[in-house]
Amino acid sequence: MQKIILASIALAGILPVAMVAPNVVGAMGRLGMLPSNRENEIIKRSRERLLRRGLISYQGRFLRLTAKGKESLRMLELREFKNQSPQDWDGRWRVLIFDIPEKRRVIRNKIRRTLVQMGFARLQDSVWLYPYDCEDVITLLKADLRIGRDVLYLIVDTLEYEAPFRKIFKLDV
Repeated sequence: MQKIILASIALAGILPVAMVAPNVVGAMGRLGMLPSNRENEIIKRSRERLLRRGLISYQGRFLRLTAKGKESLRMLELREFKNQSPQDWDGRWRVLIFDIPEKRRVIRNKIRRTLVQMGFARLQDSVWLYPYDCEDVITLLKADLRIGRDVLYLIVDTLEYEAPFRKIFKLDV
């Protein structure tokens, strides 16, 4: 519910408070979720939770997404990336290598958590593997976390000892 609210506000830029419920109910319908009789109460509670967490704020009678809200929405979208993998593998591996200094440990740990949530497999602490094209999402991640030059995205035709990773990703062995 919170993701739907965040996405609705992000799409509109700023949204009148009175328009949050109709937009969210419409989005729920498009996603195949049947709104309950208590939809306005649920939406209101979710909106209040987002306000308390600092993800949205009032701008007069309008709601807008805060920087923290934009980041949260982006992370929710990155988590969903895992479910959008194509069925056919092209036989090439995507390798992500990063070198983040110790003084930016928080960012480094955030990258690792995000990669796990996206479905990447760990080769080493700062080397991660994925079988499908994900360049767009990695570009987004690099921009969001401001780590452009600290991260390398490689497309690899051959990976030594790849059998265990084929099993992890349920690829034909």
